[in-house]
Amino acid sequence: MQSNAVQFPLGWILRNASAAIQYRAIIDVAGLSQDRELYRRLPLAFPPALRLALAQGGDGTWGGSILGIPAGNGSARMGTIPTFRRLLEYGWDRESPPLVRARRVLFRLLAEDNDADQLYEFRAECGHDPDLIHRTRVILREAAAAALAHAGYEGDPRLRGAARRILARVDSYLTSPLAEKPWVRVGNRQVLAAEASPPSIHLITMVAHMPLFRSENHSPIDRLLAHLSQPLPRQEAFQLAGKHIVAQPHLLLGDPLSNRNIADADVPFALTWLELMARLQFLRRNDGWMSLFDRFLDDRDRDFVWHPHRGTAKPRTDHPDVWAQFPLDEGAQGEDRWSDVTFRLGLIARLLGRPIEPV
Repeated sequence: MQSNAVQFPLGWILRNASAAIQYRAIIDVAGLSQDRELYRRLPLAFPPALRLALAQGGDGTWGGSILGIPAGNGSARMGTIPTFRRLLEYGWDRESPPLVRARRVLFRLLAEDNDADQLYEFRAECGHDPDLIHRTRVILREAAAAALAHAGYEGDPRLRGAARRILARVDSYLTSPLAEKPWVRVGNRQVLAAEASPPSIHLITMVAHMPLFRSENHSPIDRLLAHLSQPLPRQEAFQLAGKHIVAQPHLLLGDPLSNRNIADADVPFALTWLELMARLQFLRRNDGWMSLFDRFLDDRDRDFVWHPHRGTAKPRTDHPDVWAQFPLDEGAQGEDRWSDVTFRLGLIARLLGRPIEPV
């Protein structure tokens, strides 16, 4: 046994997890990619994935929404980008019909314009205000780029062009004096200056799935790591947009996973962040994040199945950026309630380059 090898309970996954997690575990963790076609039907026949696919509208969107996610009571409509990415997480190929239909919408969103017709569910709140329209188009452009990168379109010149522009804008901010003091006072509160361009979760997701692009832009990528490793400021992410003060929860102002209490309070978010950092090759370069990952591994039982420190409930999250990948198993009572976290730990270990020993 290699000293840094990670034991992965593939047999337990195949007995207890959903079809989607079984497929991802076989292909993406155990590394049996040569047998991909043998198992291709596993995620395609998974009922929750089929329900998502069948809910797509004729225009390629889900519910005419781009970023919406279902609320706990199921009242909110599904958004095109989270649903597109969730189908990818289920193991669906990017050439499957629903993803092909959505692809046209996503590539259109990459256009460098302020077309109000591309605002979807945000159209009413933006009205005819050019500042709000511009802000929303920036958000949707980055989110679409993240989804297309997730689907493996790194080589497409439309995505690469958008990625260069997005990264250049953020890097220009990170190398400017404004990055050290991005706050301005408006009335009795401090908000981000209109010119501030911190990285967003969408940008981080995009570059996490574009390894060649990262190697071509290693200096800006290193500056992203420095920014994400700094302590979070006390102020929340609100920003001037013309005469408006708007919430910018998608912006990353520092390290969102700085201690174990945060990880314990929202395990799905913690694993989402650790996976992104592993894909970016940042995880090994941050001792705090690595300690949290090692602690998650230590929380596995003798069969290498993860269990929470306290309680017996399946981990839950209300974080909007996590719905695309958690949970991939709807079970909440039996042993299957541990399958999402157990699978994700194996995937992160694989992304770190740790040897995987299926058991």
